[in-house]
Amino acid sequence: MLDIRFVRENPDLVKQNIKNKFQFEKLELVDKVIELDKENREIKQEVEALRAERNKVSKEIGGLKAAGKLEEMAEVKKRISSMGGRIDELTARERTVEEEILRIMMIIPNIIDPSVPIGKDDSENVEVERFGEPFVPDFPIPYHTDIMKSFDGIDLDSAGKVAGSGFYYLMGDIARLHSAVISYARDFMIDRGFTYCVPPFMIHGNVVNGVMSFAEMDAMMYKIEGEDLYLIGTSEHSMIGKFIDTILPEEELPKTLTSYSPCFRKEKGSHGIEERGVYRIHQFEKQEMIVVCKPEDSPMWFDKLWKNTVDLFRSMDIPVRTLECCSGDLADLKVKSVDVEAWSPRQQKYFEVGSCSNLGDAQARRLKIRVNGEDGKKYLAHTLNNTVVAPPRMLIAFLENNLNADGSVRIPEVLRPYMGGMEVIRKK
Repeated sequence: MLDIRFVRENPDLVKQNIKNKFQFEKLELVDKVIELDKENREIKQEVEALRAERNKVSKEIGGLKAAGKLEEMAEVKKRISSMGGRIDELTARERTVEEEILRIMMIIPNIIDPSVPIGKDDSENVEVERFGEPFVPDFPIPYHTDIMKSFDGIDLDSAGKVAGSGFYYLMGDIARLHSAVISYARDFMIDRGFTYCVPPFMIHGNVVNGVMSFAEMDAMMYKIEGEDLYLIGTSEHSMIGKFIDTILPEEELPKTLTSYSPCFRKEKGSHGIEERGVYRIHQFEKQEMIVVCKPEDSPMWFDKLWKNTVDLFRSMDIPVRTLECCSGDLADLKVKSVDVEAWSPRQQKYFEVGSCSNLGDAQARRLKIRVNGEDGKKYLAHTLNNTVVAPPRMLIAFLENNLNADGSVRIPEVLRPYMGGMEVIRKK
């Protein structure tokens, strides 16, 4: 969310940013919120003047009473009452105007970084760099659920009866592999200096509004009926929420945390064949990383975060690439975002396995996450987040890239301690 003063002083820049995001229906909101802001400031000035005048006039009552000027005293009281009524009227209007200003400001998108490529949607995202050589073996690679079934490692039919489509049972070596990847990712991030955390898996509505846009909330979040609680779609939500309404000493920054959680998502809309199985699902587990830092440090942390994911996947022999998200593909709170995509030998293309985002001070403004600077002045922190790893989607890339011709799957050396020393898993 932008500062209303910034919008007031830079309306053309804000409008151009909206155009760059191809959200033309929001252009009229800029002029509307500026008009409401002007009205709000005028209301405050009138209320302040009326209160000052009322206080001044109120002091006259004692003197008039002592002088026996009862008629004049009655007139003064009548004026005071009239001013009080006007103040009440203006105060009520002030609340309405401020609520509308907040509603609009929550819709106007954040200013994107100048380096972000301009494009309408994810089809115009730009490849940045590749890591590792994509490889296609000389034997056919089955669909990922068929690989899992060859190890008796997945049961979608039973999950459908229990919970519906978009859910799964993982079993045996595949379930163990799933847990091994999560455990390895946890230790990988701890070794890089991040503090491990297991957060709440449900959050209040005010935290939801603080960490994401209304459009994202509607598309993603499950609400607990009868409660002011939502199931998290990613641990970023509760991890950033951890700092709500706090003032952090500057010397304690940056806050670098890595968190484990299950994630719950509606995943609205229809999806193609390649997004079935365990690619796009309602429940999964994830290791996340988040950073709260000084504004001048956020570009540096942004690069560090996506590189952590690249290094993790390369340590498991999975080729990846980074993709710069274009303006139209950025969620409204984001300043800049890079997707990490893993190579799929079966599809012979890359697919998304993680996303790294710099949100500037947008979440901090909404959640009132402030920093107490060395000079005593307070300012808003910057927040960033990135996926470390999110199985079972990550398992698709893992199984395809480590599959052998005989149907067995090689276990990279870094994962073997988490798999009881196993070097390979074999068909049942």
